[in-house]
Amino acid sequence: MPRRPCWFRPFLVVLGLFLIVVTAGTAVARQGQTPPPPPPPTAPPPGPPRPADRPLRVFIDCTNAYCDTEFFRAEITFVDHVRDRRDADVHVLVTAQDTGGDGREYTFAFIGLGRFDRVNHTLACVAKTTDTDDERRRAMLATLKLGLVRYVADTPAGRDLQITHKRPGPEQAAKGALRDPWNYWVFNTSLQGSTSGEASQTSVSLYGGLAANRVTEAWKIQTSLTGSYGESDYTFTEGDTYSSISRGFYGSALIVKSLGQHWGGGGQVNFASSTYSNWSAKTRAAPAIEYNVFPYSESTRRQLTFNYAIGASHSSYLETTIYGKDEETLFDQTLLVTLDMRQPWGSTSTAFQASHYLNDFSKNRLVLYGDVSVRLFKGFSLSAYGSVSRIHDLVNLPAGAATQEEVLVRQRQLATSYDYYVSMGFSYRFGSIYNNVVNSRFNSARQTMR
Repeated sequence: MPRRPCWFRPFLVVLGLFLIVVTAGTAVARQGQTPPPPPPPTAPPPGPPRPADRPLRVFIDCTNAYCDTEFFRAEITFVDHVRDRRDADVHVLVTAQDTGGDGREYTFAFIGLGRFDRVNHTLACVAKTTDTDDERRRAMLATLKLGLVRYVADTPAGRDLQITHKRPGPEQAAKGALRDPWNYWVFNTSLQGSTSGEASQTSVSLYGGLAANRVTEAWKIQTSLTGSYGESDYTFTEGDTYSSISRGFYGSALIVKSLGQHWGGGGQVNFASSTYSNWSAKTRAAPAIEYNVFPYSESTRRQLTFNYAIGASHSSYLETTIYGKDEETLFDQTLLVTLDMRQPWGSTSTAFQASHYLNDFSKNRLVLYGDVSVRLFKGFSLSAYGSVSRIHDLVNLPAGAATQEEVLVRQRQLATSYDYYVSMGFSYRFGSIYNNVVNSRFNSARQTMR
């Protein structure tokens, strides 16, 4: 084996030391360096606020009850008012019905939508017949605010709400404990007159009425008397004058006994005297019974009733009738079926009535009535009203033919076997969903075209 040069071994030692120094220096240099910070993440573009971060959206639906919606929007500023229930978090359905004291009970059904799905509740307030329009709308406003609290509490506006409680004073508490001195009876009187005229026509009309009602949970009593007088004078081109005079007097008494949540029984007595209907005097008495498929406590939202009555009437006529009668006594029976629905999708009221005289089934009448308003889709509503009657019971028509003037001014009832009326329409609103702003400028201005 050849012998290595003497310098080879020191060369290996130096090379090894060099590699050790280079490796160590590289490590130290790496440890001393600070890595550059990572680039900041790109912020996403701002999106719509989450439902919990925006004001509560409220749709107030007063289709079946008069509401001062402008007043509500001006006073309730802690929510966003929207024009369609599909944009709302809460749909407030307002319905109304008469009370025993001739007042109005307003029912507020708060229907939760979206994140408030199935969060529903109902409140009510009563406006007395003596309340002014401002007192009525403020009572409704207080009830509306109270019902919205449970929803607004889950929004940022909930932190700004303050709850106060006004305790009744001793005088108010004592007054509330007093027994009703009128025993729930309410009386109403009215008298009004009008006159109008132009070069060829003048008219005068008078109307008066008296009503006495008593309504409790157990009994309902309603009585009324009304009278009317109208006179119109027409001057023709030739100088002749025609006078049309109509008189009417009507009275009714209704008494109903509550028979549970679904039944009611009672009767009604009516009296009438009318030049238009050829009645010198007509009196009718009819006991009746009614069944409601739904509890009567839900009547502001829905009811399906079946009312059956059997009656007897005696009529004295001003003129001999087409059947040769100056007076007669008749017996009849009537079935009335009524469906009323007031729901978030809209409302409908439908009635069917069938009646006939018991001594002659051919003398009968069928009446069908319908009224519907439906929101088919966002912003689009369809409404329709119609009635049709099949009439074969006009036993009161006078035998003589009506004059031309009587036909034109409808001074007396005319022979017919039917009547009908139909009305349809739709509305479509689009654009901004918000309905918060109230601007009453020029509200009282009326522009007319001449």
